[in-house]
Amino acid sequence: MSDNPYAPAQGGYGQQTTRAASAAGSPNAGPSATGFSGAMGAGGATNGAPGPLIKDTTTANFAEDVVRESRNQPVLVDFWAPWCGPCKQLTPILERVVNAAGGKVKLVKMNIDEHPSIAGQLGVQSIPAVFAFVGGQPVDGFMGALPESEVKAFIDRLPGGAEPHDPIADALAQAEERLAAGDPAGAVQIYGAVLQHDPANAKAAAGLAECLIAQGDMEAAKSVTEKVGPEMLADPAFATVLTKLKLSEEIAGLGDPVALAARLEGDPDDHQARYDLALIAQARGERSEAAGHLLEIIRRDRTFDEDGARRKLLEFFEVWGPMDPATKDARRRLSSLLFS
Repeated sequence: MSDNPYAPAQGGYGQQTTRAASAAGSPNAGPSATGFSGAMGAGGATNGAPGPLIKDTTTANFAEDVVRESRNQPVLVDFWAPWCGPCKQLTPILERVVNAAGGKVKLVKMNIDEHPSIAGQLGVQSIPAVFAFVGGQPVDGFMGALPESEVKAFIDRLPGGAEPHDPIADALAQAEERLAAGDPAGAVQIYGAVLQHDPANAKAAAGLAECLIAQGDMEAAKSVTEKVGPEMLADPAFATVLTKLKLSEEIAGLGDPVALAARLEGDPDDHQARYDLALIAQARGERSEAAGHLLEIIRRDRTFDEDGARRKLLEFFEVWGPMDPATKDARRRLSSLLFS
């Protein structure tokens, strides 16, 4: 038996998993614009240059190369030594798998003969030893040489290992969650932070307009669309926003719903009154009623306003979304009218 404290474990393919506590902070804490801003560098770039996928490190550079870099994507630390036979088997495998991952994970190698202190702090008893750092903390690891398939599976299991870290995408997802949860004011802060770093981000600009619409501030939402360039406005992210603003303008010019209902009662073929009632119902959030009015016009007279009832119903579908129950029901009824 070797006297070296980091001598290879018996059986090169034996695996020992090492886990560490996750980073401090509640896992349920909500994101914030401040948190997003802190994750971004000047000009919207993520903290840290892309750098090489594989590098050697030292005790002095460990914090920069591993701890800090692991906040951008997972980092594997390979503890090895020149005299270690299994290390010579494992290191080329690690390099191949990391290169094949295309930037989803990085590999940092540390010679424990020259830099033993970090390995000692992590409790390494034998080499090769591999630790995975994510978010500045060690989250998993193994000791001993593994076949390439198991190394790949190990990397695939890492948190954040599926895709490179993208703080803008994370922030947009968080803003969408807040808006969906009924917190447009909180979503506005995050969208605003994204736009500070990336003024040409169409999703953030459209999301900001959506929040303003949700707050009932149609003028401010319209102002957002007027300030962005035509390329951003043509982005699919703005499609629903533009439709909602168009409907809002149409509804603003409508008459009294009681008077419209009286007109319709006196003349069931008063399609304009029925059409206006559909728009008012949509403004009130009465989707089934809005669809019902338009479907009745389509049933009675497809030529009204050059098939305007059908076109307006399709606009409603776009605003409601394809999975909304009102959309599903009205689309089924529309198909029945058109193809029966």
